[in-house]
Amino acid sequence: MAALGGCATALAPQAPPGDLFADHLFAPANTTLTEAEIFALTPAMQTYTREVQRHRRGREIRRALFEALYQRDGLQLEYDSAMTRTASQAFEARQGNCLSLVIMTAALANELNIPVVFQDIPVDDAWSRSGDLYFNSGHVNLKLGRIFRDTVSTYDSASYMVVDFLPPPDGRMKEGNVIARHTVVAMFMNNRAAEALARERFDDAYWWARQAIAADPALLYAYNTLAVVYRRHGDAALAERTLRWALEREPNSTMVLNNLAQLLDAEGRKAEAGVLRQQLARLQPVAPFHYFDLGRAAMAMGDWSRARRLFERELQRDPDYHEFHAWMAAALRQLGDHRRADEHIKRARDTSTTRTDHALYAAKLDRLRAQAAPVPQH
Repeated sequence: MAALGGCATALAPQAPPGDLFADHLFAPANTTLTEAEIFALTPAMQTYTREVQRHRRGREIRRALFEALYQRDGLQLEYDSAMTRTASQAFEARQGNCLSLVIMTAALANELNIPVVFQDIPVDDAWSRSGDLYFNSGHVNLKLGRIFRDTVSTYDSASYMVVDFLPPPDGRMKEGNVIARHTVVAMFMNNRAAEALARERFDDAYWWARQAIAADPALLYAYNTLAVVYRRHGDAALAERTLRWALEREPNSTMVLNNLAQLLDAEGRKAEAGVLRQQLARLQPVAPFHYFDLGRAAMAMGDWSRARRLFERELQRDPDYHEFHAWMAAALRQLGDHRRADEHIKRARDTSTTRTDHALYAAKLDRLRAQAAPVPQH
């Protein structure tokens, strides 16, 4: 289990012991980025900020930028979680996940001398997975406005404008926890580590995770990501040491508990793993994807009704995960409920977070509609 762009812990920064790192086991990094490079502007971005300034028409500059970001004839930004982009990459592609778009907006705001406040938004656990890697995704946004004291945590919330590229479905913005710029940088690097892990590029994943910890030693899930890198790389002892370090600082982290229990199970240390699983069961009675995996097993056995019921239970826990809707559609089609199947394929399309998945579901919906269309009579 790894985490993408999630919540920063409230722990005071504490430098980890040197024995958590094993640089000698990994090839030198192919790509490293500094904070300045992550937020750097291209000439095209500087031209864009000059255009925002030129067309402000007497409006406050933050209002001009806010409207430019959201207008249909403006940047026309798209949400896409396929990779975490730098400010310049997000601007050039006109797309990115919430963290990428927040970084891009902050870079533009900085060029216009608009102060920003980064926020970590509390969200219910939202899990996704790639192969056997599970990801717990968080959410960040930012505020444009005026800081009247030097500390980043002190600001007039009423005078700030929220920029959020993935607002909640009910439209009700939650007040977030203020996070520092270096935490945003650490989140970026941790995301890059998780993305490299998903592609089994362990050297890159290691250096990104290490950079994330260096940027913000209090970011708990960066240690979890580092431990996953070690385990997938075959370094079980280092993985355990890193997970135990993280668990000392956050004893109720279900992500760390799960990873440590899996590691101990794999080493045959069943009793130790059992103690952790008991603690985990109290904190998380039902594991992520539990009903979904049971539903897929029911589908494999041809029990469409049971699969539908199980997918419904998973959707009650997370109604916005595209894969749950896609499999629900498959079960409903087997049961002959084509109308509701189409509704779930639409939801799969609308809740997908990458352009690839969106195109896949859109094409599937087009095929299903074509198959359902009446044959013309001659």
